[in-house]
Amino acid sequence: MNRLLKIAFRDYIAYVRTAGFWLSILLMPLGIFVFGGAPLLVSRSEPVPNLAVVDFTGQGYVAQVGKFLKPASPEQRPVARLVDPPGGPFADPADAAAHLKPYVAGTLALPGGGQLEAAAILKPGPEGVDIDYWSRNVADRSGEYAINQAVSQAMRRASLARAGIGPAALASVDALSPRVTDYSAKVGGKASQREKVRSFAGVGMGFLLWMVVFTGAGMLLNSVIEEKSSRILEVLLTSASVPQIMGGKILGVACVTATVLGVWLTIGGVALSITAPSIAADLGSVLLTHGMIAYLALYFIGGYLMFATLYVTVGAFCETTREAQTLLGPMMILLSLPMVFMTQAISHPDSPLLATLSWVPVFTPFMMAARAASDPPLWQIASTGALMFATTALELWLAGPAFKSGALSSGRFEIRNFFATLARRTGE
Repeated sequence: MNRLLKIAFRDYIAYVRTAGFWLSILLMPLGIFVFGGAPLLVSRSEPVPNLAVVDFTGQGYVAQVGKFLKPASPEQRPVARLVDPPGGPFADPADAAAHLKPYVAGTLALPGGGQLEAAAILKPGPEGVDIDYWSRNVADRSGEYAINQAVSQAMRRASLARAGIGPAALASVDALSPRVTDYSAKVGGKASQREKVRSFAGVGMGFLLWMVVFTGAGMLLNSVIEEKSSRILEVLLTSASVPQIMGGKILGVACVTATVLGVWLTIGGVALSITAPSIAADLGSVLLTHGMIAYLALYFIGGYLMFATLYVTVGAFCETTREAQTLLGPMMILLSLPMVFMTQAISHPDSPLLATLSWVPVFTPFMMAARAASDPPLWQIASTGALMFATTALELWLAGPAFKSGALSSGRFEIRNFFATLARRTGE
């Protein structure tokens, strides 16, 4: 045990005293902030697009579109800015399209300066109104959606007016809106913010585990490969057992990632307490009641050990980082599969598919963490946890001789040699 701790401490210090370690700690919160705020920054930096509407229906829909495009509050960004159609008046919809296309394409500029990003041509159709929507960016459907909603609302109001409903009645109808109150069957009353926070806590822990495994994988691989190429592993094998070496390396990298996560979570917790103190209080209450923190820790630790053992064993068979990268591809695909299903657990935690995937060891820590809000039965928690740790124990039993064989071998990684080593272990 003493040698295991010495190896862990040695690996921990080797990472912590590097400049890159501290840079990653400082830059990651900035990266998360940029990642989360990038859509808002892009939308705020982009100018409001210009939109021209030509109405051949004679129903005055342009004014309705202008009202619909106005933001609900001064803080909101308008969907588009309504401008006069350049080159008008037009004889018919085809003439309007021919004149407006060069402006939308960017060949011609608007008379007052600027570019026309989109144009809508409203014309009579079998269902009342047809809309020909020309845009420079067909992927941006916000302007088309706004025009469709404005015209649809105006058509409904016109139909009601023709049926004899006056303006005051129309205004009262538009103001009608149901009052919805959310109730939770689990708490037996109104659904609180705490219940919503609880739904996201498990999924957040699942994503956190994915980040830890993803970060620790590279560290473990690089550490083992570097020490194998420099023959340090051979020296360690003369003074420590394989379980001590593997355990020390896994523990050392675990401490490194725990340090990084500790800093990130502290920064995130302080920021959340300042910006949204009620959410921070509810999150703390969720984690500290009904054994939630122990539940999440069970799968967090088990999942980390399961993947860390796999990575450190594979690293012992690789001579160079390039060889390790060829193996990282399939392993990253394997690691990414749970992410595809984990977000679905927010709205469908009791889905039969997610419950079934919880019994697959590589999915277990992620799926069970994401399903925490649905309170899985105790027998599922005990059974999936036991299966996960049994898989980790089997990995460790198979990995010992494989790690030693790989550490003492030379030459390129051969998949048949790797599985041959495992086969010899199972045949003992």
